[in-house]
Amino acid sequence: MTANRPPEASPYPTEPPAAAPYQVGRARTVLRAVAMVSCLPYIGLKAAWIAGGRVGVPDGSPLLDGGAALRVANGVTVLMDAAVIVLALLLTRPWGRRVPAWLLVAPMWVASGLLLPIMTGFPIQLLVRLLGGGGDGRPVGEAASEPFLDPWVFGVVYGGFIVQGLALGALFALYAKERWGRLWQGRLRDLPESPTAPALRATAVAAALAALLPGIAHLLWAAGSTAGLNAGRAADRTSDFYVLEAVNLLFVVVTVVGVLLLAFRRTGRLPLRLPLVLVWAGSAETACWGGWLSMAALMGAGEAADQPTAAMTVTYAGQMLAGALVATLGAYFFAERAAAASVLPATAGGPEPDPAAASAPAASAVPAASTASAVSAPSSGSRVS
Repeated sequence: MTANRPPEASPYPTEPPAAAPYQVGRARTVLRAVAMVSCLPYIGLKAAWIAGGRVGVPDGSPLLDGGAALRVANGVTVLMDAAVIVLALLLTRPWGRRVPAWLLVAPMWVASGLLLPIMTGFPIQLLVRLLGGGGDGRPVGEAASEPFLDPWVFGVVYGGFIVQGLALGALFALYAKERWGRLWQGRLRDLPESPTAPALRATAVAAALAALLPGIAHLLWAAGSTAGLNAGRAADRTSDFYVLEAVNLLFVVVTVVGVLLLAFRRTGRLPLRLPLVLVWAGSAETACWGGWLSMAALMGAGEAADQPTAAMTVTYAGQMLAGALVATLGAYFFAERAAAASVLPATAGGPEPDPAAASAPAASAVPAASTASAVSAPSSGSRVS
């Protein structure tokens, strides 16, 4: 009779090892806190206005006559800006890695489109005024004859928007690199031929043609022409107006250059991420800011002088169309890259393919609710918001 011996340990693990706990570095923790805190000035002002307060609103401002409609609009914009807090948490919490790609990418794309013109234009407006450019203390063509908000409000709110954009953009860049970084590695010349390449090139050409009219209009307006502007906008131009038009023109050019580089790949030595960044920023600004300007023109069209002209309407519609086409092209590009990456083994030492990569930033072509908004409804084509 043999002595009882303990069973030998199996050489194979009986259960998978526990996954390493998700850790957020110090940098992301700081960026998350900065993004959240930067929302407070805007949300606080809006909450005060909803409650009937007049902080920052001078006598004679049209905001005093807004009534229930303005309160509803202020409530909506509070929710829009509060979405920045949700995004900051999503980008830095473990559950954020399980969120479908489209649910993250779409609001980030819209946020980029609404924040980029502020982040670009407002500092330039301040610089031009410091150099004696003739601004009146209210950004982007706010006329002195129409007391809208106290000048300090724009600095506080737009300063908060700029901080939001920087912090949220940094968080998204870190998140996207970890989750989808394989999709934009390499150079343009390394991209394989795709059966959809002719369709993508046709879309790129269509987007460039759609951007032609907005580009010409913004060029003329930045150069001082009043062609196509309504009477109110033409009379209220300041240095801030010209800065905004130059910024709009810049992003139209960025959109066209980015989409043509990505579709035709003539300069193969360029890193792939460069045209992708141009496509992201350009399509977001042209589509979302064009949509905002269209809505603002309609909301601020109480008097005949403020009615948007046909040229303004077509210009903003052209921006939206061009941006939407470019975003659609980018979505299909990422969908193809994600599908190819999902069937290839991970590179040595690299992360395993993310199951969510199949839904990589492809679904972002359809804009969602924005995470940044205006101080209030601007006059057509004028106020950075």
